[in-house]
Amino acid sequence: MNYQILARKYRPQSFEEIIGQKHIVQAICNSIRINRIHHAWLLFGSRGTGKTTIGRLLAKSLNCQKNINSIPCRKCINCKDIETGASLDFIEIDAASRTKVEEIREILDNIHYFPIKSRFKIYLIDEVHMLSRHSFNALLKTLEEPPEHVKFILATTDIEKIPKTIISRCLYFQLNSLPEKDIFDYLKLVLNIEKINFDEDSLKIISEYAKGSMRDSLNLLEHAISFSENNINLKNINKMLGIPNKKNIYLLTQFLLEKDAIKTMLLLSQIDKTNVEWENILIEMLRILHHIAMIKTYPLKWNKEIYTHYQNIAYKTNKKDIQICYKILLNGRKELIFSPNHKIGVEMTLLQAITSIKKEKL
Repeated sequence: MNYQILARKYRPQSFEEIIGQKHIVQAICNSIRINRIHHAWLLFGSRGTGKTTIGRLLAKSLNCQKNINSIPCRKCINCKDIETGASLDFIEIDAASRTKVEEIREILDNIHYFPIKSRFKIYLIDEVHMLSRHSFNALLKTLEEPPEHVKFILATTDIEKIPKTIISRCLYFQLNSLPEKDIFDYLKLVLNIEKINFDEDSLKIISEYAKGSMRDSLNLLEHAISFSENNINLKNINKMLGIPNKKNIYLLTQFLLEKDAIKTMLLLSQIDKTNVEWENILIEMLRILHHIAMIKTYPLKWNKEIYTHYQNIAYKTNKKDIQICYKILLNGRKELIFSPNHKIGVEMTLLQAITSIKKEKL
């Protein structure tokens, strides 16, 4: 049996399994239940949040042989064909590879033919923002007055590139980035099903680095399983992602706020000997600066562990220095791509921050 990657193996097959998009699931299920079915849907949001998955579930709901239902049977030939990608009446189009107007016109010329064995002929156009202006113009008239047997589902990660005339002809939904807790809980469930050892701290890091994308989190988890040989732990995850040692990051932040350029550069030289992603140094330092700023502003908000860990450095530092450093490190992270290499970029960013807060004292 061929191995199936986690992102495909655990792709939701019903609306009940969709995570983090309750507002959309409720709206779609309600519209199906009361038979107010739009001719065109537009789903937009960041990658890995469920746009294509919801599109496929919608197609199953509309073409299930049992009935138009928000809970498709998954047993009839139509449901099975959509799940396996074999349906002739559910056409998935990757707009990124079919941007020419001639290709869109060729697709639109076929919409007047009735579905072969389904209720509707459904077109799912993924990354629709990649279509050319002429392609959008060709699509416009059909979207306005499609045949009764045709439904369109458009998906995009960049709503700003979709013409307003297209948006106005669709029922549109914005998918949210998934909360870290939702991702963490789902990864935990997956690993328990797969019977793979793990510690929760490592899963928290994966959930954080997924940046709201369930697909990215499952891909990271796949990598972690292989890297850790079925025993996922914090040490391996840090090594895999190039995350620097927490103690070193704490010391770097301390030396930065103490305006000690020599100690800062010496510590960076030591860190350079380890397998580290230099951007992650700035990310983790920004996180610590945030903790320190919050402790100085609202100490009761933070749990005892965080407060105890950072209270000494928070007590010694003034609020203005924290804000200056945060802003410089934030800009430094954005500008890393322009530096000769990321190591030089981090060194110059930290030196700039130290120089800036020294000037404040003069």
